Amino acid sequence: MNRLSRADMMKMFGSRGDQMEHNVVGGCELQNREGVGNGMGSGCRGSSAEGRGERIGSGAPIRYSWTREDLRAIYDLPLPELLFRAQTVHRQYHDPLKVQRSTLLSVKTGGCPENCGYCPQSAHHKTGVDRHPVLPLEFVLEKANEAKEAGSTRFCMGAAWREVKDGPDFDKILELVRGVHGMGLEVCCTLGMLSESQAHRLKEAGCHAYNHNLDTSPEYYGEVISTRTYDDRLRTLQRVRDAGITVCCGGIVGMGETIDDRIGLLLELAKQNPHPESVPLNVLVKVEGTPLAGSDTVDPIEFVRLVATARIAMPRSMVRLSAGRLSMSDELHALCFFAGANSLFAGDKLLTTANPGEDHDVTLMQRLGLSFFEASPREEWSMAAAVG
Repeated sequence: MNRLSRADMMKMFGSRGDQMEHNVVGGCELQNREGVGNGMGSGCRGSSAEGRGERIGSGAPIRYSWTREDLRAIYDLPLPELLFRAQTVHRQYHDPLKVQRSTLLSVKTGGCPENCGYCPQSAHHKTGVDRHPVLPLEFVLEKANEAKEAGSTRFCMGAAWREVKDGPDFDKILELVRGVHGMGLEVCCTLGMLSESQAHRLKEAGCHAYNHNLDTSPEYYGEVISTRTYDDRLRTLQRVRDAGITVCCGGIVGMGETIDDRIGLLLELAKQNPHPESVPLNVLVKVEGTPLAGSDTVDPIEFVRLVATARIAMPRSMVRLSAGRLSMSDELHALCFFAGANSLFAGDKLLTTANPGEDHDVTLMQRLGLSFFEASPREEWSMAAAVG
């Protein structure tokens, strides 16, 4: 856990490594005091090509050429150094005092033919989860309106399918997307694998983002699921990207994987060009009846390190605290926000598992001096740029 050497800097950041040794922050240079101190950073909205990746104004290049060794070196930094670097990167690309609130609703529950070892909705596991078909439009719009009134700017709809089939069910999903989109909310869907035409139809209906997690590293993936390959997931992500839908892609920790497996997951995400716009990081919720119910509990500091490394590797992404928040203390939440997390799933339920309620999150934000975005982050950034 030593400080990165000059040679490390040269390897990771090219010819500029020597001059960046003292002020580099995991691939992002420190801005002047005003740029760092004002939260949004100065000149962080334009972009031009330079070297290995895009360059955001006077900020640092966005890298897509990370190696496993690069990310492990960052992850292993002394914690104060790691958090400092992650927070400085965060301030270059995001308002450090704002958090996006999202709501997730299961619109079709249970009976999934996949055998994901963590999932209570798998038909392979006896977990007591009741099955229900696609929810009625009126009910979903009512839930979306409740989420909007509570302050959510993104509404995510999940369906327990291996892959959505063309026909009445997919037509119902498109109707839900159109309805929620018409309410002014960002619409995110997670429906399993998609065809090219389905991805384009979702885009036309108003789907803003599509969630399709990689779950873990390619090396450990087979220990978690055998009914869908890693390449299947990557192909769906490419179809989503090709259709013009933003990508929401992350993984789960606490499934028996090693630190290297977690680094391998981040590597797969950080190699994507562009990076996923949203990176949900989940802590396993242990559900009786699933194969992973007896897994060891995740060390909180290890999770903070994961969040910080994700922020440094993918500076522009929204890093979302997702499942498992009920087991996280307020202090752990605070460390995660300092490490660069800037989004969370709100409400008392995520699909089929418990989650901290709205009141808890509002109180937590007040205690930390943070606030939720009142519009989607993209809209707020646009308004800020126009005023500036």
